[in-house]
Amino acid sequence: MLNNSTILVTGGTGSFGHTFVPMTLAKYNPKKVIIYSRDEMKQWEMAKLYSHDPRVRFFIGDVRDRERLYRALDGVDYVVHAAATKIVPTAEYNPFECVKTNINGAMNLIDACIDRGVKRVVALSTDKASSPVNLYGATKLASDKLFIAGNSYSGSHGSRFAVVRYGNVMGSRGSVIPFFMSIRESGSLPVTDTRMTRFMISLEQGVELVWHAFEDMVGGEIYVKKIPSMRIGDIATAVAPEAEQKVVGIRPGEKLHEQMISPEDALYTYEYAEHFKILPAIHDWSSDAARIADGKRVPEGFVYSSDNNQEWMSVEQLRAWIDTNAEKIGKI
Repeated sequence: MLNNSTILVTGGTGSFGHTFVPMTLAKYNPKKVIIYSRDEMKQWEMAKLYSHDPRVRFFIGDVRDRERLYRALDGVDYVVHAAATKIVPTAEYNPFECVKTNINGAMNLIDACIDRGVKRVVALSTDKASSPVNLYGATKLASDKLFIAGNSYSGSHGSRFAVVRYGNVMGSRGSVIPFFMSIRESGSLPVTDTRMTRFMISLEQGVELVWHAFEDMVGGEIYVKKIPSMRIGDIATAVAPEAEQKVVGIRPGEKLHEQMISPEDALYTYEYAEHFKILPAIHDWSSDAARIADGKRVPEGFVYSSDNNQEWMSVEQLRAWIDTNAEKIGKI
C-alpha cells in the first residue's frame, strides 16, 4: 500500500519518526517521506542522516497552523500524526498549550487532510487516553474522538482515519530507561511506587502497528497492540541491579497502572492474534462486518491494564534488550 506513495509524518523528528522513516524506506520504498515539525534544529540534525536520499524531505510547520498544513499536504497520500505535547507534568502546568497542539492541532490536520484528498491517516495515541486522569490523557482522548469522527466528515473525498494506541516506548527520549541509565552511577534510583506497572513496547513494534493500521483500516478503528507489562522496580533492577531504589511518590497526573482498554470500550472491542481493535460507537460501525473481520468480541467488563496483563517482561529480558540496543537508547 505504501509503495511509491507520498507520506507525511507530523512531529517526525521525534522518537517515532526516527524509527518510522528508515524502516518504511527499506520496506516500502515510498516516493517521498515528508517530515513536518516545528523544531528547525531537530530537522537540521535529522536531515544530515538522509543527505544522500532524495526521498526524504523536510517541512517546517506547526499543526496549530492550518494554512501551513494545507501547503504541506499537497500531493500527500498517507499521514502519520505523531505530533503532540506529551510530557504529563508539562501538560499539567501548561494546559492551554497542550490543548492547542493536541486538540486544535488534530482538528486542523483532519480538515486539511479531507480537503487535500489524503487517502488514509493514522494518529498515534497513548494509554493515558483510556479513562484519563491527567490533561495530556484528556486531550488525547479528545483527539482520538476527533479522528474517529473525521470519517463522518470526509464525504466524497474518501479520506479515512484510524488511531493506534500503545504504552511506554522502551528507550525513547522521554522514557524512564535512559533516565535511569543516566544516573545509575550515583548508586540510587528514584522509584515512584513499588506497585507501579507499565506496558513495554519497542519503537519497531510501534511502527509495525502503524503499518498494520494502514493496511487493515476501514475507518474509525483504534488499534491496541498486545505487549508485555513490567513493574517499575524491575525496570530499575534491570538497568542498575546494585543500585538502591528510593520511593519518591507519584508525580502530578500520573497513574499507578496503565490502561489501554476500559470496561466502557470493551463493549466495542474485538480481539485478534497480536492486537485488539476498538470499533467506533457511532453510526453502528461497531457491528460492521468489514471492520470486525475475523475478530472475537471481548467479554463484557474486559479491561486491558498493565497490572492485569497476561504477558510480563522479566528483568533478564529487559536487560538483554538494553544490551542489544544500548547505542540508541535515549538518542531518539
